[in-house]
Amino acid sequence: MHITEQALNGVVVLHPVGRIDSGSTGEFEGVLMSAIGEDGTRIVVDMAELSYISSAGLRSLLVAAKAARTKRGSIALCAMAPSIRALFDISGFSSLFAIHADAASAVAALGG
Repeated sequence: MHITEQALNGVVVLHPVGRIDSGSTGEFEGVLMSAIGEDGTRIVVDMAELSYISSAGLRSLLVAAKAARTKRGSIALCAMAPSIRALFDISGFSSLFAIHADAASAVAALGG
């Protein structure tokens, strides 16, 4: 897995590439937690190039979302492949995150 980061209108956009599994979850969670930083941080995880996410990866997203909320921030997700979206729907994670079609709409929804 590889993760790039960019800022769009005050929103941090993370682009994980490849797989988030037991071997890469620690790195993914570390990047998420580092991105939270200050109060009010808004983060979009663009999943356009993500091929797989394990339950450990889902847990990392949940931990980061809780941490962001405690600092008055938020995390939105976008551009999920159908198989990843199905996993989010089955696990109930779709109700925990705002999910958008693409990064531009996710950034706009977060006020960026």
